[in-house]
Amino acid sequence: MSGVRWGILGTAGIAARAFLPGLREAGGGTAAVVAGRDLARAEAFAGENGVGRAVRGYEAVIEDPDIDAVYVPLPNALHAPWTIAALEAGKAVLCEKPLCLTATEAESVIDVARRSARPLWEAFVFPFHPQTARLRELLEQGVIGDLREIWSSFHFQLEGAENIRLDAALGGGALYDVGCYSVRLAQLLFGRDAVAGHAVTVKGEAGVDVETAGVLEFDPGRLLLSCSFDLPFTTYARLVGTGGEIRLTNPFHPKPHDVMEVWREERPVQRHEPGEGSTFSFGIRHIHEVLRGEAEPRHTAVDDSLGTARALDLLR
Repeated sequence: MSGVRWGILGTAGIAARAFLPGLREAGGGTAAVVAGRDLARAEAFAGENGVGRAVRGYEAVIEDPDIDAVYVPLPNALHAPWTIAALEAGKAVLCEKPLCLTATEAESVIDVARRSARPLWEAFVFPFHPQTARLRELLEQGVIGDLREIWSSFHFQLEGAENIRLDAALGGGALYDVGCYSVRLAQLLFGRDAVAGHAVTVKGEAGVDVETAGVLEFDPGRLLLSCSFDLPFTTYARLVGTGGEIRLTNPFHPKPHDVMEVWREERPVQRHEPGEGSTFSFGIRHIHEVLRGEAEPRHTAVDDSLGTARALDLLR
């Protein structure tokens, strides 16, 4: 395979803002086609973002024999059917998070993924970033003793009332959109699934949660999470162990100016910088290596996504 040929379902902002820059940075692949319900809009997106061509209708991408992998940045409620369709057509799939709206729905998608010729990934790409690898090394080395609590927040201010994140029918809400990151982080670091959870929410006029705060129990260990569409941007995380803490300014999409620090006795004793490279570029590079036969797939939906979906069910 000389280069992985990607098809994009829809013209979502995250495709232009995160996926396509990550694809260019990763190398080894091209954005061959973007599909939209509105052909003119898809053509404009293709022209503005360097995609090879535009087509009307998502089926045109899925049925294209020249496409190796499909990126699914559609509204949350559409993830399951189009992911299944792409898998059944023999494509590798990177589906935006959350993979599904319920654990039952996730089970159906993952069952298809288990039988598919190519893997499915849920677009939590931070596990592929070197910062996450270094974080896991620090925990394995016992620099903060035994991990007992994770405090994690993902807030930003959503502007405008006309946004799919506020549409209940499309699977909107802060928990689905950004709270899921904290859940996935806790699963990764505790190395097991949550066993209990509860949450409180603030709902907006559209009927979806615009703020959610909750607790997930991991037996032992717990996640205290906060997510919001109404608060200033922050992605802070604090890992509390029996012998210290690790604090990260951005565990999910770190920029070069972000930091990870080990704290003991209320002072920092180690400082680590994430370096260059976006989380999407590291995730996409791994997918390319897998499709070229150079690596075994890691962090696939089959391995990780059902636990996330079950935890979101507990919080909802």
